[in-house]
Amino acid sequence: MADSKREIERKYEATDATRLPDLGRVAGVGSVAHEGVMELDAVYYDTEDLRLAAGSITLRRRTGGSDAGWHLKLPVAEGVRDEIRAPLSDRVPARLTALIRSRVLDTPVVPVVRLVSVRDVHVLLDDDGSPLAELSVDEVLAERLHGGDRTATWTEIEAELADDGDPAFLDTVGRALEEAGIRPSAAPSKLARALTETGPEATRPREDEPRTAGDHVLRYVRRQAEAIVALDPAVRRGQPDSVHRMRVATRRLRSALRTYRRVLDREATRPLGTELKWLAGELGVDRDQEVLDARLRARLGELPRPLVIGPAGARLRLWSAAGRSGSRRRTAAVLDSARYLDLLRALDALLAAPPLLPGAAGEPGDELVRAVRKDHKRLAGRVARALELPPGADRDAALHNARKAAKRARYAAEAARPALGGPAKKAAKRLKAVQSLLGDHQDGVVARETLRALAVQAHAAGEPSFTWGLVYGREEAAAAATERELPGAWHRAHRARIRRARGH
Repeated sequence: MADSKREIERKYEATDATRLPDLGRVAGVGSVAHEGVMELDAVYYDTEDLRLAAGSITLRRRTGGSDAGWHLKLPVAEGVRDEIRAPLSDRVPARLTALIRSRVLDTPVVPVVRLVSVRDVHVLLDDDGSPLAELSVDEVLAERLHGGDRTATWTEIEAELADDGDPAFLDTVGRALEEAGIRPSAAPSKLARALTETGPEATRPREDEPRTAGDHVLRYVRRQAEAIVALDPAVRRGQPDSVHRMRVATRRLRSALRTYRRVLDREATRPLGTELKWLAGELGVDRDQEVLDARLRARLGELPRPLVIGPAGARLRLWSAAGRSGSRRRTAAVLDSARYLDLLRALDALLAAPPLLPGAAGEPGDELVRAVRKDHKRLAGRVARALELPPGADRDAALHNARKAAKRARYAAEAARPALGGPAKKAAKRLKAVQSLLGDHQDGVVARETLRALAVQAHAAGEPSFTWGLVYGREEAAAAATERELPGAWHRAHRARIRRARGH
């Protein structure tokens, strides 16, 4: 059984001559409990080419201390990681293996570094005796187990925030340490320092400044691919908004492959685009249901109580539970499927040997502007067609098609922003406003279809359908308001379109 813990910590350099300041005088500290000295023995695992380290992920098997076992640390933000723990065993637990699969794929993990630490622990307590943070002085011996046989030693100070503590307290501790001449560590983790000091540096290669259109497009594609891989563990763990963010990265990547077809060979990337569309669709099953559920609950909640006739709330809850039943299991099955893993391999292959066309060598301003303007022109045509149609099903379908084009045009502008600067930023912002309007309109279309079905079910069960009809009417009014607002939003977006390359 694995459990998890949010770890917020700071690391500092130390030497044999380093002396800790009087920790009892740190603001907010009531007392200091000296927990004594312990020995920790940890073996860190990674692929031979250090894929986990490249993603700032650590996987270790540690003995000694109060939390012996397997630990997987996933980055959240600078100085913040989620630590997932599992009991000691001879092999990497299956739960942890699943969380690193998007990084390692079929490549086995092997022992790469052993760290033996002698840790002197002090717990900082408030006036009530509750822990604020743990401060430890670690004397570390690092031994390279794969890719070299060197060793390294150092001493460091680690301040880790107590559970549910205020991160600002670590700033207070940090100021006290720095006033005593103790400086922050340049290494983000013990493993990173060990890899640097015992063998070739284990950081990803420095990314050169993009100069050509191909450089810019590939940088954007790489970042979306990395986002998919990085979000995989969060989706598996059911982290808030993780499915949505992974789906957005998938759509952005697919959009880039379609938009920048003069840079990347569309025929070569078409099969990957098909698989990205499949993945986005699978990720959308639960997300779309979640969005629709929240919308209908909000609409029902807006009604005065006397107008909610019959068990409308209970019926909506029943509908929601039926719709979301098994969705988490379905998403997990998708991420464990051979098709998904093949997609990740295809992404690796694309980035390792991108199918570049002659346009990739061109000036980024010329090629990127051409692509962005083409997507904007497509959107203009779809918006014009939709606005020409009378209200009804045909117009709804046309607005939905315009929404897809708006999303693609926005993503194209976002991808071009590093090369085109302010104009691309402004265009993306205005296009996002159009996309949001069109998205809300489409959500309303789906909501009305669902409301009609709920009304039919209520009637068949002998329940009043009045409330569902009332909410349906409110959705119709909201759709009409959106359609009135659209021409103005589109006019602003059209005026912000990119007309030429910057500097031309």
